[in-house]
Amino acid sequence: MVLSRGLPVAVQEKKRAALLSIGSATLLLCLKTFLVVRTDSLGILSEALHSGLDLVAAVITFLSVRVSDRPADERHPYGHGKFENFSAFIETGLLILTAIYIIFEAFQRLFFHSVHIQPSLVAILILFVALAIDVNRARALNKVAKRHGSEALEADALHFSTDVWSTVVVILGVALVWAGDRWNLPWLLYADSLAGLAVAGVIFWVGSQLGRRTLDALLDAAPEGLQEEIMAAIRGLDGVLDADRVRLRRAGNRYFVDATVSVARTANLEQVHELTDRIEKRVAQIIPADVIVHAEPRAPRDEHLFQSVRAVAQRLGLEVHDVTASQQDGHLFVELHLEVDENLSLHDAHHRATELEDGIRALGSGNVDVNIHIEPLGRHIATPDARAGEMRQLEMAVEAFLNSMPASYDELLNTHEVRVRQVEHHILVSCHCVMKSDLSITRVHDVLAALEDSVKERFPQISRVTIHPEPPEAS
Repeated sequence: MVLSRGLPVAVQEKKRAALLSIGSATLLLCLKTFLVVRTDSLGILSEALHSGLDLVAAVITFLSVRVSDRPADERHPYGHGKFENFSAFIETGLLILTAIYIIFEAFQRLFFHSVHIQPSLVAILILFVALAIDVNRARALNKVAKRHGSEALEADALHFSTDVWSTVVVILGVALVWAGDRWNLPWLLYADSLAGLAVAGVIFWVGSQLGRRTLDALLDAAPEGLQEEIMAAIRGLDGVLDADRVRLRRAGNRYFVDATVSVARTANLEQVHELTDRIEKRVAQIIPADVIVHAEPRAPRDEHLFQSVRAVAQRLGLEVHDVTASQQDGHLFVELHLEVDENLSLHDAHHRATELEDGIRALGSGNVDVNIHIEPLGRHIATPDARAGEMRQLEMAVEAFLNSMPASYDELLNTHEVRVRQVEHHILVSCHCVMKSDLSITRVHDVLAALEDSVKERFPQISRVTIHPEPPEAS
């Protein structure tokens, strides 16, 4: 956001709107107080009180806007946005008190003592000027309130909007009293008190609406339908199994959302972090919010057996690969390779394997046999021995041998990038083999295993062969 004089543009615009509101309320109060002195009209008096309330509300709004836009601190970790909600709640109380006074005065004039008012065309003209000010300020405040989501400015705009309707009612009441004086219709004198009651009714209605909204905000009540909308949006994201719970609260123009979601238990930390980022961005598209996501690992309804096996290993902090399974006559047989710390003793490594076997057996409802091949988890970065002259000759011999294999394996097209290294007295071979693109990975794996065995059989000094398969278009 663009900065000006060290403050964001949004903050300056809200402050400017609040200051103009104070100026308008002051002008309206002066005009209506003058008319009260001139006419002694209850309708105009109620309008003057209403404008006085607007002035107090505008000052409260200005102060709350200044405070609410302060950043969060140690004492207010959720920011200061609640000041706007609190100021709106105070304005609601002032509205109700004003309405009660107007009703009391109207009943006094209707049933207990009459007050002679002195309406005039000048008074009606001044009321029309006040009406124009109310209309312009209500529109301007409402525009800024919607643009920046300010509840305090929205409450102020609502006050000026009610002034519009109440001023119209008062104009009508004063005009009827003026007509009664002019054409000798004494019953029209009651129009002024009735206009005051109408204004009080408008104030009560507006106050109840504003009070309900501000009380909901202060009590952290979720807006109707918003919680369900957020849950539906989260459930629609790939990787989310379910949205278990969503809680939200509002402070000023910002929401704070806590979401608990279910994710696949085989997802790693990076995948979960990426998913939570997408959840935060999706919620921010609905409402301006700070979002905290708690992820719960769950087994998907259609989880495959191999995923379940890897989930068990992941829960135990173990690394596995080459998981295979076969089933016959209700009997399940699972094989896999388990990687453990190379410094573990056989006793400790076997204990870890036994834990994994028990976890896998618990997955099946019938007979389950598990066979685990234990191998060291590579952590040591070795330094190759000095390259001997015969390594280059061995490279050439291995490459020539593999390039002769297409006669036996038509899946193999050619071999290149053969590298031979002697590491800690072990000879290691790596190479790239180009194979047909349409082969299945299972078939590729079987051919590579046969090639590796053939190389080690042809060159017994080689300890390990690693072959990287690639399609013709990648070579």
